[in-house]
Amino acid sequence: MEDILVEYHLARSAASENGDWDTQNYNRMLYMDAVLQKHGLTPEQFDSSLVYYYTRSDRFIDIYQRVVARLEDQAVLLGASEGEIGRFASLDNQGDTANIWPHNTTMLLFPRPPYHCYEFSFVGDSTFRAGDTFLFQFISDFVYQSGTKDAMLYLQAAYPDTVVIRQTRFSSSGLNQLRLEGPKDATLKQLSGFFYLGGTDDRSTTVRLLFISNIQLIRFHQKYEPKPEPVTTDSVEQTAATQRTAVDTARGGDSLRLRRKVLSTQNGATPNRMVERVHQSKSRR
Repeated sequence: MEDILVEYHLARSAASENGDWDTQNYNRMLYMDAVLQKHGLTPEQFDSSLVYYYTRSDRFIDIYQRVVARLEDQAVLLGASEGEIGRFASLDNQGDTANIWPHNTTMLLFPRPPYHCYEFSFVGDSTFRAGDTFLFQFISDFVYQSGTKDAMLYLQAAYPDTVVIRQTRFSSSGLNQLRLEGPKDATLKQLSGFFYLGGTDDRSTTVRLLFISNIQLIRFHQKYEPKPEPVTTDSVEQTAATQRTAVDTARGGDSLRLRRKVLSTQNGATPNRMVERVHQSKSRR
């Protein structure tokens, strides 16, 4: 069963790479049939095996933990660093942009207590800053024989004076993202939340599984542009510079004014008082 489940998830992932929704569904059925034929099983036998382990939760969880480990190793070999989820694959918990998720990056949920909910929480440390923003992202894979797919991610961010809550519901396989922004002037103190898979009131043996992988919590530091320092000048020096400029201007004249011959002053007139000469012409008859 472990080998079949590993190839099952790889086949579903490969089928979802290209094409529209109808093409992906067709490829998914085609690839799954190839996996079952390889192991000599019919779809009915595979479903019966799933139901058997589904009703034995402890054993099923143990199997899936090994499946998860093998899928992670396989993802590394296949170069799982492309696409939106892989943009931050190489990040650690340091730097301005960092992956700070401290728990398991994969998990399995099915609608039967206590396996229908996964809770998490961690406290902010000295690397957090005021105005940090966060991006929570993961890949979901629903394995359902029938029934309504209904899952939720809930986040609660505690700041000194407020609490910010974000949540999202998802019902299809693929990439899921939830952004969280707190106050610009406050630093995160604690982040908690949970994954939840609905349908716990259904006690049938119908297989309903939610496989979550590539869990990442990306923290972004806000970038601040330094303000230019105001230019200060000595008032005494500024005054002296102004006076020197005035003297130089008086000596050299205004370069923008057309140069003219300076009119002479009359005797006894006030200094620097210019007297304009007026020429009158007499008309001749």
